[in-house]
Amino acid sequence: MNERDFTFVDYPEPHIKRSREILKAHPEVRSLMGRNPWTAVVAISIISLHFAIAIALKSSSWPMVLLSAWTIGAVIDHALFVIIHDLSHNLVFKGATKNKLMGIVTNFPMVMPPAIGFRNYHLLHHKYQGEMDYDADLASKSEANFVGTNPIKKALWLLFFPIVEGVIRPLRVKRVNFLEFWSILNLSVIMAINVWIFTTFGAMTFTYLLLSLFFSVGLSPLGGRWIQEHYIFEPGQETYSYYGPLNYLSLNVGYHNEHHDFMMIPWSNLPKLKKMAPSFYDGLYSHKSWTKVLVTFIFSKDISLFSRIIRTNHKDKNRDGGYTTKETQKIMESAVNVVSADSCNPT
Repeated sequence: MNERDFTFVDYPEPHIKRSREILKAHPEVRSLMGRNPWTAVVAISIISLHFAIAIALKSSSWPMVLLSAWTIGAVIDHALFVIIHDLSHNLVFKGATKNKLMGIVTNFPMVMPPAIGFRNYHLLHHKYQGEMDYDADLASKSEANFVGTNPIKKALWLLFFPIVEGVIRPLRVKRVNFLEFWSILNLSVIMAINVWIFTTFGAMTFTYLLLSLFFSVGLSPLGGRWIQEHYIFEPGQETYSYYGPLNYLSLNVGYHNEHHDFMMIPWSNLPKLKKMAPSFYDGLYSHKSWTKVLVTFIFSKDISLFSRIIRTNHKDKNRDGGYTTKETQKIMESAVNVVSADSCNPT
């Protein structure tokens, strides 16, 4: 594998085709699609626990705060990210507005405001998987060159991945407006909560929440998830699932092939999908350890930010400027509907 260039392909992403084939062989999969409003209850419970721990640590030492954030807080924030993920697909409530509002609520203890931004860019990731102009999950060539194969740079990249994912990548995808009403509301609410937390409970409480965020998607075993999902470990395969025990604490987010095939199936039903259609998933390369994925990524010169499949950009690639808010909403609605519509009418 050439560590200084991406793998370029000219064929479509594989998930719509596989979803059609699965539904043809297993029409009972349709029963797994739908919303799970109990996810909101899970979210409120996790948020309450997170704030309780943070407040309990307000007079603790730096080592205690650091250890608590790495071992407990990171797991909590990672689970909240998964809930934000389901909310971005409108899999909790009926209607986009309720899911957006719940996304902001789920964002309360996370210091940074990823809920709305993630929703906007993640849905484009589904519709335009592997297309550089639209898929914010991809590193730019300059980002990939900067990180290279140096273990220290890879580790630092993972440590600061919340900033990479939340700021640098979205700014690269110029087809979508970075700031719009909902993202500004999200930012304003979280900044107000941050001020309240810091002034009311002090630096240690705030630091615990801040470190929890960075460890949840960065330099911890949980960070292996971001490498697991789409980095090439098997030539020709671009999406990978993780079937290890951390799925129990991470709300089944490891079932990534399953999610891309049927993004209208909530987190609670993804293991059922694999059990219903084992012949479609058992033959795919998968991971059993996020820690192994993380260590392999950091120290292997064969895997870098270039270890991604890139396909020819959408026919609209020459359009100048960004999309308006209404245009972005249409694209996102299309992204939500593309799999469900095709899945319900396989050809």
